[in-house]
Amino acid sequence: MTYPKLELHVHLEGTVRPKTLLEIARRNGYGLPVDSVDGVRALYEYRDFAHFIEVFMLTSGALEHEDDFRRIVVEYAAEASQHGAVYLEAIFSLGLWRGLDSDVVFTGVCDGAEEARERHGIEIRLTPDIARVYSLDEALHVVRYAIKYRDRGVVGIGLGGPEAEHPPEPYAPAFDLARSEGLAAVPHAGEHAGPSSIRGALDALGARRIRHGIRAVDDPELVQELADRRVVLDVCPISNVCTGAVPSLSRHPLPELVAAGVVCSLSTDDPAMFGTDLSAEYAAAGELGLGPRGFFEAGLEGALCDEPTRARLRTLGEAFDWDSAPAGVP
Repeated sequence: MTYPKLELHVHLEGTVRPKTLLEIARRNGYGLPVDSVDGVRALYEYRDFAHFIEVFMLTSGALEHEDDFRRIVVEYAAEASQHGAVYLEAIFSLGLWRGLDSDVVFTGVCDGAEEARERHGIEIRLTPDIARVYSLDEALHVVRYAIKYRDRGVVGIGLGGPEAEHPPEPYAPAFDLARSEGLAAVPHAGEHAGPSSIRGALDALGARRIRHGIRAVDDPELVQELADRRVVLDVCPISNVCTGAVPSLSRHPLPELVAAGVVCSLSTDDPAMFGTDLSAEYAAAGELGLGPRGFFEAGLEGALCDEPTRARLRTLGEAFDWDSAPAGVP
């Protein structure tokens, strides 16, 4: 039986399955270094996190037009709904380093979210990412466009990319502007960098949630603070293994965080690029002894949606027979 799922951490560029990526690249005349599905899959074998970022930038470069962005939202909504997803918060980059028109990106993504709701009955909210390679001016550009499109489902601002080389503090003015306009701060932190990355996201950026945050386990006082403040961590176990953030699933700190009272949601991160899906993530959590109901409740607590949507999701969760969905069953 498929149970309802809320996914708060998924990069749209990382949802594009190999066949779709090849089709879009060919239509746009974009030169990938491979020309087959197997070739794309081979690209998605990473040496480390830096190599993953390199491949992410290479493959996301194929996306150029409004219809490209609309299509990837709708296709992922179809996929995720098959795994029980009823609500998503999707991350996307504006590709400023390659000169993309920000209105093209936002329009395509917002159109896709509307179409996904109509076709698949899934609610999607949007959280554009500030890349850590951006200047402060570029970061402010992302925020201004997010404000422009907030009536179309944009609810927050993220921060992604290499954590150790680019700490969160320099981006504080951009997040101050976002919060002043009602957009939540949902940065990546504490995935490959240590607890200081998380503290910076909380203190300098006013983070509402932390994407990843698993390195909090290295600082017991921080773990207690996260638990006390009910800061939701968006945890992506299979991604963490694939990028080397943890050495193996069996050594993932998720059970330790949950046991300490930290609120943890469960997501795929970049499902096409990590060979995963929502069912696989829940099965992995099941191997760690964690059942699905807690993740649904954590997702509900962390979701940035409006109250009527939250009420509908809460009713859906309350109506489901969670005893029929033991740990390890997707």
